Amino acid sequence: MNHLSPSEVIAQHALHAPQTELADRIARLAPSDGIHDTALPQLQLVRISTLTPCSPTVYEPRLCIVVQGRKIAMLGDQTYHYDPLNYLVVSMTLPMLGQVIEATPEKPYLCLRLDIDPEQIADLIMDTEAVANGGGDNGNGTGSTCAAFAARVTPPLLDAVLRLMRLLDDPGDLRILGSMAMREIFYRVLLGDLGHHLRDLAVRDSGPQRIAKAVELLRQRYLEPLRIETLARSVHMSVSSLHHNFKAATTLSPLQYQKQLRLHEARRLMLAEGLEAATAAHRVGYESPSQFSREYKRLFGAPPRSEISQVRLATR
Repeated sequence: MNHLSPSEVIAQHALHAPQTELADRIARLAPSDGIHDTALPQLQLVRISTLTPCSPTVYEPRLCIVVQGRKIAMLGDQTYHYDPLNYLVVSMTLPMLGQVIEATPEKPYLCLRLDIDPEQIADLIMDTEAVANGGGDNGNGTGSTCAAFAARVTPPLLDAVLRLMRLLDDPGDLRILGSMAMREIFYRVLLGDLGHHLRDLAVRDSGPQRIAKAVELLRQRYLEPLRIETLARSVHMSVSSLHHNFKAATTLSPLQYQKQLRLHEARRLMLAEGLEAATAAHRVGYESPSQFSREYKRLFGAPPRSEISQVRLATR
């Protein structure tokens, strides 16, 4: 049984009404399980009615706010819990493990996801002196930082999210006020206890920003052979500094990161386009089908053919 402190009880009461309204709105706009687009390209809604196995997935840079149910995400040896009291921020594209741990058909897991645009964050910081000069262990933006963090939901943040969701009912209001509502949401995140993690990403030439650039280069060129010296030069870092900071942010070396991107893309090709394992392996840069099968099994828990069959059976 969970025992909450008096401050946590007060926080729960302050969040209850907006969370209830948000849950009703998401349930209406996402009537079936899956990921649902909205009239705002940066915003997606998620509904899941059953518990899910712990499975690898690629998290894009975004803010995830749960209003019903619970989910965990794992990055290396770190586990992030996000639920109606905690939100998750992923500031760079990361291969992670995810699992819905609380959901039923009667009370499904409901979540909204807002894509993060580093340029918008940088503009917000420049325009807001209080944020630019705010606290945080890494406020100068020169060090390394993990690219994912979970923090407590605050009433001002939840109020801003609710106002954004209400705008979806009026296309005219959404067109004029949507960007301002998103701006306030990220302002509230930046003011939070762990907002410096997101702020460091937007600081020009900071360690986190250079690692974010390295991540983006790997995403664009994941089919090419990795030349670590070339990647380091591209982001103006030494090879040793790139390795250290890349692993601090993603828990993976650049080579491991590239490998996981290739495996995830191969899985997508098999699921979405029906390619055979050998064809998908070749498409993403593997020369040896046996090596591909071994590494696929290590990441996804089963060889390609059987794992894809299991996924298809589960989604029928």
